[in-house]
Amino acid sequence: QVQLVESGGGSVQPGGSLRLSCAASASIDSIAVIDWYRQAPGKQRALDATFISGGSTNYAEFVKDRSTISRGNAENTISLQMMSMKPENTAVYYCRARLKYTWTEIWGQGTQVTVSS
Repeated sequence: QVQLVESGGGSVQPGGSLRLSCAASASIDSIAVIDWYRQAPGKQRALDATFISGGSTNYAEFVKDRSTISRGNAENTISLQMMSMKPENTAVYYCRARLKYTWTEIWGQGTQVTVSS
């Protein structure tokens, strides 16, 4: 079973940047889609960005131009680079994968991001 581990969360001041990583226990080439979601306190999970096998990407309107999803520097990782962060970025960030062929859904355990001065 493929496992996902998020890292890179922490505290940052408004206007700052943070880079999250999602490390998969299997080859990224076995994964069809990786998404980054956020869940703010008391709110439902919301999709931030999607990385599709082959390199295509999609972004939610509320993060466009402030976030970039891409292959990470480490093997089998997908990163989410967040810039010009705002307090409303405060949330637990999760990555989710859909496996090729089976379309099995896998979630990571999440990483906390806090934006405050």
